[in-house]
Amino acid sequence: MNLNEYQEAALKTAIYPNDGKVNYLALAICGEAGELADKVKKILRDKDGEYKEADKHALALELGDIMWYAANLSSVLGYSLSEIAELNIAKIAGRVERGTIHGVGDNR
Repeated sequence: MNLNEYQEAALKTAIYPNDGKVNYLALAICGEAGELADKVKKILRDKDGEYKEADKHALALELGDIMWYAANLSSVLGYSLSEIAELNIAKIAGRVERGTIHGVGDNR
């Protein structure tokens, strides 16, 4: 499945408030990222940082949730996931080119 096919499939299952879609989806991404971080924290705390296959699978499921919300937010903003990916790679490549990959701030 490519990114745009995934985005189309995700959009078919989208159920969220019609008003404030951007706000809702952005906050949902934060919530899912928090769930991912919490799982990582518990692996560090309880498993001495050793990731078993079940742990990796649980993290993959959380990444899927993040991706689902990102796909729907991309749609609301008028972008395809492929366009988002291209924009991001161009941004990172520009930072590498300018030697600012390890800097601070969005516009480095």
